Amino acid sequence: MNPKESIAVGLDIGTTKIVTMIGKKNEYGKLEILGVGKAKSLGVSRGVVNNITQTIQSIQQAVLEAEENSGYKINDVVVGIAGQHIRSIQHTDYLIRSNPEEVISEKDIQLLVDQVSRLAMLPGEEIIHVLPQEFKIDGQSDIKEPIGMYGGRLEASFHVVVGQASSIRNIGRCVQSSGIELSGLTLEPLASADAVLSQEEKEAGVALIDIGGGTTDLAIFKDGIIRHTAVIPFGGNVITEDIKEGCSIIEKQAELLKVKFGSAWPGENKDNEIVSIPGVRGRDPKEISLKNLSKIIHARVVEIIEQVFAEIKAYGHENPRKKLIAGIVLTGGGSQLKHVKQLVEYITGMDTRIGYPNEHLAGNSSEEISSPLYATAVGLVMNSVANNTQSAYRIELQQAPQPVAAPVPPVVPVNEVPPVVSVTQEVEEPVATTPQAPSTESTIRRSFFDRYVDKIKDFLDNAE
Repeated sequence: MNPKESIAVGLDIGTTKIVTMIGKKNEYGKLEILGVGKAKSLGVSRGVVNNITQTIQSIQQAVLEAEENSGYKINDVVVGIAGQHIRSIQHTDYLIRSNPEEVISEKDIQLLVDQVSRLAMLPGEEIIHVLPQEFKIDGQSDIKEPIGMYGGRLEASFHVVVGQASSIRNIGRCVQSSGIELSGLTLEPLASADAVLSQEEKEAGVALIDIGGGTTDLAIFKDGIIRHTAVIPFGGNVITEDIKEGCSIIEKQAELLKVKFGSAWPGENKDNEIVSIPGVRGRDPKEISLKNLSKIIHARVVEIIEQVFAEIKAYGHENPRKKLIAGIVLTGGGSQLKHVKQLVEYITGMDTRIGYPNEHLAGNSSEEISSPLYATAVGLVMNSVANNTQSAYRIELQQAPQPVAAPVPPVVPVNEVPPVVSVTQEVEEPVATTPQAPSTESTIRRSFFDRYVDKIKDFLDNAE
């Protein structure tokens, strides 16, 4: 294996599916996906773990599938975090530098980030991300990159993402119990944004809406900076639930109906369009009008989009169209619902497009990986690439030494049983290559993370 090969692994623990993705950067700087493992998520509800045992089993299944597909053994993963317990706050802080004659270095910014990360939170809450936005040096504002400048008073505005400590630790517990290490945590809307948004969109102003199974995540960017994040506790599963109740059918059939025939725009279907659903265990089949199906889906999608739009308006002050020039980007499994783009444009009045994670993927990536379903997983792999980690190593299957031919045993009378001779064949274990030392130029966000992940590891170790 190439010793410089940096292999990255992302783990998306969703409400409907758990995805493990292994990738590396190719010579053109694009992301090459080496293997994907997918398992049905059974122990997660609305982005929060509610059954440790089932979640561990699903993670192990997804990890094993990714390892088999890629021929790599996974050491550690970057995990996405979401759930209704996530909230974000804006905070401004400053520090007075001891020596203003020296230029501002990464160390000064790190001190400021550490200062913010020690903020007192509500009981049971912990800080997940401290993201610097804009800096002010000695009263001079709107500074994007303060490193290398002179100044005595360094001030910055921060976007601080906060989550429930117990939920974060439960995720850490599930990952470690699956036999892999946790190398980092990333807020899922931030991971999805990395995968589907271009730098131009982030500069112009854009709202990313990731409609998942259990939650709908929102991330707003303007001037290339993260401005607002939110997690709304509704997703594709509530639409399926409504179809199940409204049409009196089982969940599996409701999900199939939604995916195959569902539309967010009721006017599309004619009154005589009907689909027949087989009855359970020999019962009579049910006939369902596609117009009624669309009405059920429409009502729920409108509710989800209106909640997201309320969050966008809270940032854009009643006229987000002028502030967010690039409009809205939809991604996640829910964005594949027919006519959802048109409905979002109708409700918000903002330009909308479907976000595919092929912005940063290598040209030979399969069509399946380029689906909005995998936006978060691709973003998590990109996050792991940025950490310059050796998260997996290739399984080298070495040829076993040939056993020496055993001498022909002497002829034994039938009534005498010869002793059993077993020839053991020794197979050398695959040797793990020493992980590559991470780059010294680690960003502020990453070094804050390293300590945060260590804190979770210490907690888990002491809890056992």
